[in-house]
Amino acid sequence: MTASHLKRAFKYRFYPTDAQAAELSRTFGCVRKVYNLARAARTEAWTRRERVNYHATSAMLTAWKKTEELAFLNDVSSVPLQQTLRHLQTAFTHFVVKRAKYSRFKSRKTSRKSAECTTSGFRFRDGRLTLAKMADPLDIVWSRPLPEGATPSTVTVSQDPAGRWFVSLLCDDPAIQHLPATDQAVGVDVGLDHLLALSTGEKVANPRHERRDRTRLAKAQRELSRKAGGEGANRHKARRKVAKIHARIADRRRDHLHQLTTRLVRENQTIVIEDLAVRNMVKNRSLARAISDAAWAQFRGLLAYKAAWYGREVIAVNRFFPSSKLCSACGTLHEKMPLNVRTWTCRCGVTHDRDTNAARNLLAAGLAVSACGAGVRPQRNTPSGQSTMKQDTPRREP
Repeated sequence: MTASHLKRAFKYRFYPTDAQAAELSRTFGCVRKVYNLARAARTEAWTRRERVNYHATSAMLTAWKKTEELAFLNDVSSVPLQQTLRHLQTAFTHFVVKRAKYSRFKSRKTSRKSAECTTSGFRFRDGRLTLAKMADPLDIVWSRPLPEGATPSTVTVSQDPAGRWFVSLLCDDPAIQHLPATDQAVGVDVGLDHLLALSTGEKVANPRHERRDRTRLAKAQRELSRKAGGEGANRHKARRKVAKIHARIADRRRDHLHQLTTRLVRENQTIVIEDLAVRNMVKNRSLARAISDAAWAQFRGLLAYKAAWYGREVIAVNRFFPSSKLCSACGTLHEKMPLNVRTWTCRCGVTHDRDTNAARNLLAAGLAVSACGAGVRPQRNTPSGQSTMKQDTPRREP
């Protein structure tokens, strides 16, 4: 993987004029309408065992625009409408190969408001971005510079539930290069008392971002629950207030995880983590809020793509590996290790911190697995009890 082939998304906040906001809102609505119409058509064809691909839905879009009922689709740029059909094609492809569930309809209330444009849907000149159907460029807050001489290949405009507007520019970033190789390796055990415990003995405190705003969030949610149902202005204000608190929590959490993962990737050649099933773990009602606030899945995702960028290796050890019950000094496996036991002494006389011991065991297991081949991850045992191996392919993500 060479740096010249890597693309990176640069996300900025912008402040649209009233006319631009109205145009973008219309575009979001049309994108959602086209996606839902095309999904319904493809689902109907699927039940008849007929094949409908992107080109067929593109022809349908042309026909829809000629009808009186859907003539409003002509009022917005055609590029985001074509892009949403491509996204639908991708969703069906992932479903067919069993990489994802069947796609769902886009909801006006809950679905993400966004529109994607390729090069024919925008103009980028002298650091000014102008979208199709707009006379003036967007008022973007350039919080960081784009790579020198970079030209966006794709532009995605979005609005979050808190009402903030963002634009994401996908560009080639030659600055992303593999870091010099090092012999450093670290095991990482995630937790709730401490966010991370490293095999080096270091522990990273859990900031508990959601807990800091829990009282304010609960108050805003109570105010929202007292508002009359429907789409009244007061209910809209209350909903927006709740969304702003959630956005502030998410921003702090994301910033902290970015700092942690960047540091781990820069300092270590190999990073070993546990292959946790977070989606199943949050079904535990007593721990769901704390696990969601810790954002273990987001931590792993950030770690994975940064490692791919900078030539590092992330190894995920089988979630059934008894990292907490195994003595990292002598290898003795203890039968029971309740969650309330944070320190314990092995029969060999070594006293362990539970989390640090788990991180050291993960590191040892990961390095052993790595000897089988770069990127090999142990999977669950087969019904016969034999462990299977799977070759991981690093994904390039923005």
